[in-house]
Amino acid sequence: MMDNIIEINNLRKIYSNGNEALKGININIERGKFFGLLGPNGAGKTTTIGILTGLINLTSGNVKVDGLDVLKDYKKTRKMIGLSPQEINLDVFFTIKELLVFQGGYYGLSLKESKKRVDNILKDLGLGDKINSKVRELSGGMKRRVQIAKALIHDPEIIILDEPTAGVDIELRHYLWDSLRDMNINENKTLLLTTHYIEEAEILCDEVAIIDDGEIIAQ
Repeated sequence: MMDNIIEINNLRKIYSNGNEALKGININIERGKFFGLLGPNGAGKTTTIGILTGLINLTSGNVKVDGLDVLKDYKKTRKMIGLSPQEINLDVFFTIKELLVFQGGYYGLSLKESKKRVDNILKDLGLGDKINSKVRELSGGMKRRVQIAKALIHDPEIIILDEPTAGVDIELRHYLWDSLRDMNINENKTLLLTTHYIEEAEILCDEVAIIDDGEIIAQ
């Protein structure tokens, strides 16, 4: 029997304007897999991960993380997930170190533990020399890496990345690909990647579901 860490069953989402973003999708993701959700803009990728992480309310269906319902057991399921959203949402007045230490505190890490995690993560993402820089001093690609660092600070079992390489140059894209592969292979993290770059999904993912107009059309 497969050990599914994410189970999405007959998931529907209808927004207040009548837009049916998800039309009863079903997705199972095995523990330790690198899973891709591939589709064009507006297909329903961001809505799906928004429901997974508690940012969007579902209309019907159910979603489980490690066997736990994301509505009934939301505190436990959200702690298991690290999310790097598509939009950059960093406070420009803090240094990177301050920003990430605060993020660790939100998940219950001690100050000592949080600082240690920050040092290691920034080194792994090639930002060790920027630890005391403020976000507004960083390039777009560096901000994207800080966004990913925020998702990793509490050492989650599941890492969700929504279009992580959108708008970044080729060199950084390949650097991020290497970092994500390392998390999956060497740290045994389960990764869920949304993208509309088919070559990105092909290079990184063990399995891919293709979503279009709120429906899974292939997996």
